[in-house]
Amino acid sequence: MNIQDCIKFAQENPVCCLATVEGDQPRVRNVLLWQADLTSFYFILLSPKMVSAQVKANPKAELCFYNHPVDQLLARQLRISGTMELVKDEALQAQAEHDRAFLTHFTGKPVAPLLEIFKLTSCDAHFWTMPDTLHEPQLEHVKL
Repeated sequence: MNIQDCIKFAQENPVCCLATVEGDQPRVRNVLLWQADLTSFYFILLSPKMVSAQVKANPKAELCFYNHPVDQLLARQLRISGTMELVKDEALQAQAEHDRAFLTHFTGKPVAPLLEIFKLTSCDAHFWTMPDTLHEPQLEHVKL
């Protein structure tokens, strides 16, 4: 297993669960992977949403990508833990505004000023399958 395997799986299954913490309460929701490279996994969040405040208050987060097979014996998930960082980059911001313009339909107002790009860095990633059920401590991990 290597980071390219992780990126490929995440791109093939881009809707993932993002786990954060608010105070002492865990929070989880589905988010859409925006981009991934050899150093980070990127997401676009909206600043008024609670998830944005949670990530800013406690940047420790975990992602779980899942392949959703019909046959559960083929189930596979990729878990990635790390630290979320706010990205300030004009070119990426312009691309995010283009890629998420469709959100204006749902919000009823321009979303460009609300878009925030976050990346998960300092990552520890591992895959899990059904045969791994009782072998989690022995699973191979990749560090980014």
